[in-house]
Amino acid sequence: MLNKDLVRRKINSIEGYIREIDPALKKSALDVVSDTILLRAVERNFQLMVDTMLDINTHVIASEQLASPQTLQETFFILARADVLPKDLVDRMTPIVGLRNKLVHEYEGISSEKFVSDLQKGIAQFGEYMVAIDRFLQTK
Repeated sequence: MLNKDLVRRKINSIEGYIREIDPALKKSALDVVSDTILLRAVERNFQLMVDTMLDINTHVIASEQLASPQTLQETFFILARADVLPKDLVDRMTPIVGLRNKLVHEYEGISSEKFVSDLQKGIAQFGEYMVAIDRFLQTK
């Protein structure tokens, strides 16, 4: 059964993570990278944002009895096929799962400046995700 309160709390968490890093994202990428503590805060909040989205995705998939994902990225595609998330948003968002894994597990070198710059350009996608999930909740 879909727990709408849980999903809304998770959406509120994502909003909070974005608010916390918003001042940093208004700085130049170079300024953020030059401040190790600030950079780590941005990286950690990014991780929390992605993890929370994945929690929402897996909860919706389970509650709606949708196909079981083989990967975390696949959770987005399953929700697109179920018309929970727009396909164009999913296409833009799925790379964040790989980026999150690279940051957390240090799989390969990531340019910190590019990471911050890409996050600055793509932060609005998190808002689009939250709007889409909220629309879905309103149908339940």
